[in-house]
Amino acid sequence: MTADHERSDSLRTFGAVYQGFRESRGFTQEALAPEIRYSSDYIGSVEQGRMLPSKTFIDRSEEVLDALGVLRKAAKRLSKKPGLASWFQAWASLEEAATVLYTFECRLIPGLLQTEAYARTLFTNQLPLLDKDQIEVQWTARAERQNLLRERPNTAYSFILEEHLFLRRTGGTEVTRELIDHVLDLAQQPNIDLQIMPLVRERHAGLDGPIRLLETPENEWFAYCEGQESGVLTSDSKVVSMLQMRYARMQSQALTSEDSVSLLRQMRGAL
Repeated sequence: MTADHERSDSLRTFGAVYQGFRESRGFTQEALAPEIRYSSDYIGSVEQGRMLPSKTFIDRSEEVLDALGVLRKAAKRLSKKPGLASWFQAWASLEEAATVLYTFECRLIPGLLQTEAYARTLFTNQLPLLDKDQIEVQWTARAERQNLLRERPNTAYSFILEEHLFLRRTGGTEVTRELIDHVLDLAQQPNIDLQIMPLVRERHAGLDGPIRLLETPENEWFAYCEGQESGVLTSDSKVVSMLQMRYARMQSQALTSEDSVSLLRQMRGAL
């Protein structure tokens, strides 16, 4: 059995267990939703095995459904999704249901915006080296995540990218040309806002590093900051508020969406 099938089976099994507890306690999905402060759609996705449930979802469900610790134990057996770093799994799960997603990146083009050629360049330059099978697993996982941009038209996506990410020409001129074309195409979608932070900027609120923020359907905000071999996911209101403040300031410091598109087209023409 492949890893993908194992994950699907484990999620479906968990969903069936969850549904059993919900029904035995006399709740419909609609009635349970306000009790655990998650939408009925979220509950349905978990029960159908389409979504990896968050820890908060499990904790609240345990309490309301009086599940005797069974849900927590069952959740520990859920398979990890192949191709995603272990510290990134929880954030990737939250992405799947987010209503708002903010991303500032100063190191590389975010995975959601990458082309296959650009992504494969990153994978082949990774150390320790990856073999061909590992690279295929990595790209498959990334391509699946990218479906979110087109499959969730009601999610508001905001990206702030440093200008130098395109000037570096990672992978060479042809890879960069294709990347810019791809990003320009995505920027035409009404739910995607793209801004470029210019190379010369005397004031910059994002000098401490990349920022990712998202809001769930239940109006919960989460933040995620990633290092080379670790990631920190938090819902701490003080941390989230601080990062929201920095992101908002960067939105005013970066080029407007129109000027950002114009700059990318100039960069594309210069290649």
